[in-house]
Amino acid sequence: MGKAKAKAKQVKGKLKESAGSATGDKRMEAEGRAEKLTGKVQESAEKARKNLSGGR
Repeated sequence: MGKAKAKAKQVKGKLKESAGSATGDKRMEAEGRAEKLTGKVQESAEKARKNLSGGR
C-alpha cells in the first residue's frame, strides 16, 4: 500500500470517528479510530520500507 492510500485511510477514519462522535454512535467512532490507526501504521511501514531500500 502506498503512502497516499495510507493517508486516505487516515482521513476516512477521522471522518468516521467524527461522525460517530457527533451522532453518539460509539461503534462508528471506534471503527474510525481503528481505521485511522491502521492508516498510520501502514504509512509508517511504507516509510520504513523506503528507508530500507535506499529511498527508492
